[in-house]
Amino acid sequence: MKVGIVGAGMVGSAAGYALALTGTVSRVVLVDQNAALAQAQAEDIAHAVPFASSTIVEHGDYPALAGAGVVILAAGVGQKPGETRLELLSRNAAVFRDVTARVLDHAPDAILLVASNPVDVMTQITTRLTGLPAERVIGSGTILDTARFRSLLGRHFDISPRSVHAYVLGEHGDSEVLAWSSARAGSVPLMSFAAQVGSPITENVRAQIDDGVRNAAYTIINGKGATWYGIGAGLARIVRAIVQDEQAVLSVSIATDEVLGVKDVALSLPRIVGAAGVRTDLMPDLTDDEARALKESATLLQSTADAVEL
Repeated sequence: MKVGIVGAGMVGSAAGYALALTGTVSRVVLVDQNAALAQAQAEDIAHAVPFASSTIVEHGDYPALAGAGVVILAAGVGQKPGETRLELLSRNAAVFRDVTARVLDHAPDAILLVASNPVDVMTQITTRLTGLPAERVIGSGTILDTARFRSLLGRHFDISPRSVHAYVLGEHGDSEVLAWSSARAGSVPLMSFAAQVGSPITENVRAQIDDGVRNAAYTIINGKGATWYGIGAGLARIVRAIVQDEQAVLSVSIATDEVLGVKDVALSLPRIVGAAGVRTDLMPDLTDDEARALKESATLLQSTADAVEL
């Protein structure tokens, strides 16, 4: 499959690099308003390919997206230190008005994969701008937050994070909800696993992990200006699920008819992802506090998206 990436900055190029090294797709095309940047990133990634795969990496303008099965939307302005993802909204919405129209002119059948922040609201805006069915406009959502949650739990238990099954729900941002109650290590509920391996989840441990997940982006941004490796790999993971029709359960964001009484909102839940995009939404069993927090997150995202005039 051919995959297009609009926006050849750090996130877009990291996604292209991950796709190329894993050989997930046959061709990657980078598009950017700065053509020299797109060319430089494409050539740099292409020079890494012989060490790992046979993916063809190119650059071009929007017509080069023709035939793409997935187009990653990583265009827009970056997050500033101390700026929340929701504060990015007004600056990035204007960019997407132009970008989405130009993408669909040349790749009308593509699944759109939204990476630009604030990703949930941008996913909602993209769905409204394009008129595409919700299952074909997928935001990266909390796929990275979920990876951070699993990584920190794996570190605490001294096990592979790939053996941890836990999800972050709601907004990719400040109101996100760590679903502790449904988390598992292997097939064992988290608290039972913690007791069996002698690594209890105390209130202090829980608070540290929550802080580590929730504030990871701010720590990284303060240190180096932006995040790109983690989300680049996360985007490649979503693309792989589509390309290989995996029917994989991933925490991604799409416009959803109703979540806990909040209507027409884009946020992350575990969803089954395959060749047609999102097939099914899944709702984990939640405690009353988790359900309340998820509803608050959904309400925040809905009100923010509804305030944007398109």
